[in-house]
Amino acid sequence: MKVRDVMSGKVVSVAPGESVEVAARTLAQYNIGVLPVCSNGQLKGLVTDRDLVTRCLAANRSPATTTVAQVMTERLVTIAPDTDVCMAAHLMGSRQVRRLPVVDGDRLCGMVSLKDLAVREETSMDAADALTDISSNLCR
Repeated sequence: MKVRDVMSGKVVSVAPGESVEVAARTLAQYNIGVLPVCSNGQLKGLVTDRDLVTRCLAANRSPATTTVAQVMTERLVTIAPDTDVCMAAHLMGSRQVRRLPVVDGDRLCGMVSLKDLAVREETSMDAADALTDISSNLCR
């Protein structure tokens, strides 16, 4: 089974120049914890709810005037849509991430999460193994 078979293809994203305030509202509106940051379809970074808190609010910056580009994570772990899901689960575990942007070249085409792997019977053990890797490294 390939990543394209389990990924979420409809991905909500935000532009680098948008304000943190807009990003926070988008996260709340869609009840999600991460937004890909894209410019003309190209993935530039990711911004999480935690990024907004630690890099903006805790740093005493204004959400209305701070841009997403100023708080996003730029060094990303990504995966191609034709990658086997076992490799995706291994990558999540080894890199300590619960979500991977799926890119075709430099264009965002989806997101795959541990949840996407866990809800499918044929990949649920891979997801469990990845979560075990993530959790065991957090406890060290």
